[in-house]
Amino acid sequence: MKDARESRQLGFWMCLALVVGTFIGSGIFLLPAQLAPFGWNAFLGWLVTISGALCLAYLFGRLAKALPLAGGPYAYVGEAFGPLPAFVVAWSYWVSLWAGNAAIAVAAVSYLSLFAPGLAGGLAPVAAIGILWALTALNCVSVQAGGRFQMLTVAIKLVPLLAVIIIAAYVVGTDQPTATVPFETAEISLTSVNAAAALTLWALLGFEAASIASRNVIDPARNVPRATIIGTLIVGALYLLVATPVTMFLPQDQVSASNAPFALFVGHYWTPGIGSLIGLFAAVSAMGALNGLILIQGELPLAMARDGTFPAWFSKTAANGIALRAQLVSTSLATVLVAANYSRSMSGLFAFMALLSTAAALVLYLACALAAGRLQLQGRLGGPWVVVPIALIASLYALWTLYGAGQEPLQWGALLLIVGIPVYFTMRLNSLWSSPAGEAAPAAPPE
Repeated sequence: MKDARESRQLGFWMCLALVVGTFIGSGIFLLPAQLAPFGWNAFLGWLVTISGALCLAYLFGRLAKALPLAGGPYAYVGEAFGPLPAFVVAWSYWVSLWAGNAAIAVAAVSYLSLFAPGLAGGLAPVAAIGILWALTALNCVSVQAGGRFQMLTVAIKLVPLLAVIIIAAYVVGTDQPTATVPFETAEISLTSVNAAAALTLWALLGFEAASIASRNVIDPARNVPRATIIGTLIVGALYLLVATPVTMFLPQDQVSASNAPFALFVGHYWTPGIGSLIGLFAAVSAMGALNGLILIQGELPLAMARDGTFPAWFSKTAANGIALRAQLVSTSLATVLVAANYSRSMSGLFAFMALLSTAAALVLYLACALAAGRLQLQGRLGGPWVVVPIALIASLYALWTLYGAGQEPLQWGALLLIVGIPVYFTMRLNSLWSSPAGEAAPAAPPE
């Protein structure tokens, strides 16, 4: 029988690449256009989002260290509150994953259409579905194949971010004129900061990636917390340094109307030719994020099935340990979503699905924050006492950001959650769908 330790193929650097690569997707390249109307409220929204994300990342790290063999956030909530709450948040997050994957695939096609204008027409849904299945096939070959692709795309996608930081530093250092609106306290409002924070969180979804993929991580008790916290710090700092100048240094009306705000910024302060390359980098970035999320969209149903709250059919893996069935079903659902919305504009689909994915993911984040607080009070996490106040702050942040997501995404998210409840009770009542007796998730042998 194959040693369980051999199935763990992701070391610290691949694990960090998974977190960072999942963070840096299509969101950061599109958000400046949506945030420009908020002015300084957007800057404050970033600060709130980064602070909230760091609180959540710390809690995920503590949970992963205390429960290194668990199946990620779904298992954390189950440990604290039982199977039904765990199923609800896992279902919500699964919806967030494949719905977000559909939006990211469409965004990648949107960027590629700068170089192949034909993709902007009727071929867009076909191309998006092609990208989804190509990356699914890559992750079905082996975990390491997906991990190597992730490391490659992380290296590529950092180039445009660093270019913007360098250009912004040059602009500030040489006192070049910018269109920055003066900071006026009268223009700051809690409502605007709330709305901006909900948008910015889309770009920071992904710090839970390493904990969900812990089944494939070498020494998860050590590497998952380090990758989660370090990855969040790296990306949070990058986003603050990158999004602020793109949003603030150009006229708000120009940024708001731009389909490629990064290209607009680089073209304005450097050359249009260099700026046009941003579209290519953005496409690579989106596909890198999609690659990481495709790995996770397979791991989550696998963990649920092996716990008995999802059809046992999903509990089977291929000979190479890949959650093949879960991957195929998840990507099929994303494919249906793209095909069903073929009449929407690419930007319209992306904007709606971004907020829908964020709202669905926030259900998981809120539940995990509450779970960390409860497990700490029960003495099951160990570590410092600050876990409890941090869990309280993270819970309030999740609730506040949910409110900022808006009515339509919340309504759709609630509807999708309700659809999942009958699935849970069907699994409980029908023994044919329960997990096979004695089957457990792979785990490293005791030290």
